[in-house]
Amino acid sequence: MFELAWPWVFVLLPLPWLARLLLPAADSGEPVLKVSFLNELEGLAGRRARLNLPTWRQQAPFVLVWLLLLLAAARPQWLGEPLPVSASGRDLLVAVDVSGSMDFPDMQWQDEEVSRLTLVKALLGDFLEARQGDRVGLILFGSQAYLQAPLTFDRRTVRTFLDEAQVGIAGKNTAIGDAIGLALKRLRQRPAQSRVLVLITDGANNGGQIHPLTAARLAAQENVKIYTIGIGADPEETGTAGLLGINPSLDLDEASLKEIANLTGGSYFRAHDGEELLAIDEALDQLEPVAQQPTQARTAHALYSWPLALALLLSVLLVIQEQWPDNRLHRLLRRPNFLVPHPQWRERLARLRLRRRR
Repeated sequence: MFELAWPWVFVLLPLPWLARLLLPAADSGEPVLKVSFLNELEGLAGRRARLNLPTWRQQAPFVLVWLLLLLAAARPQWLGEPLPVSASGRDLLVAVDVSGSMDFPDMQWQDEEVSRLTLVKALLGDFLEARQGDRVGLILFGSQAYLQAPLTFDRRTVRTFLDEAQVGIAGKNTAIGDAIGLALKRLRQRPAQSRVLVLITDGANNGGQIHPLTAARLAAQENVKIYTIGIGADPEETGTAGLLGINPSLDLDEASLKEIANLTGGSYFRAHDGEELLAIDEALDQLEPVAQQPTQARTAHALYSWPLALALLLSVLLVIQEQWPDNRLHRLLRRPNFLVPHPQWRERLARLRLRRRR
């Protein structure tokens, strides 16, 4: 089925005529012959002088170019048959801490020491991309919380945004309450049984405007289930220290993370290394999907390139006509019946060729 996505674009149809009517005439810069006794000449001739305005046949190519451009801008498309789209699953937002301590290299993965954020990117990215049928989104938070990717079925793009996240991009502090509040704002418009937030942090709330427990109580009222994950090795299990000789894992507020999960009906997980974080991903996969209202979608094939290409081709021909006025194309376009089919056009072309040979 043919359809114009933006048919309102055709309200711009009279724009060139309005511009010519309202804007002042352009100065060509060429000398002009001014006749002061034009009225006397008209009286002697018995008729008024006519302005040499372009005929409708000369204006027709430009009108056609404008119509083709409007048609392309209206987004013509061919819609296929409606197809069912699987919409069963959860609306799952993931809030990832990108504060300065997430750059601490105390995590073990594949016999290597990696930073906490690097491990989260590797394992959580696989977790997100495998969420078949789920809408997933991404929140990055530090001193402030930002929605990096809204809820979408495009899980690969969400993973790309996660891979591009950098430590300190949202500030050096940790605003857990603001991250929960932002997630609540995005999830409250979704079905109540499918709202899930996975919050990953390695510290305690020391920034933002909302206290984490206050945000958790609001989330419980809106039926948002929060799963909290505390990440970071135990201080006694690693000899690595921070800038001041202090392991950032000492800042992890496990009591608050457990309380947030309990208030919302979720669970708290502790990830000391990559193996434990991988096990947490597998545990989160056990969440039961909630059936949502099925939807339908039509495949749309864009057709704007055809009128756009025709407009470009006709514009090129008009430029050739203007730049090389003595060529055959110019003479063909200047014919009074160029745009009107004529039964004797073959005979006229033959006469033109014969005349050139003489």
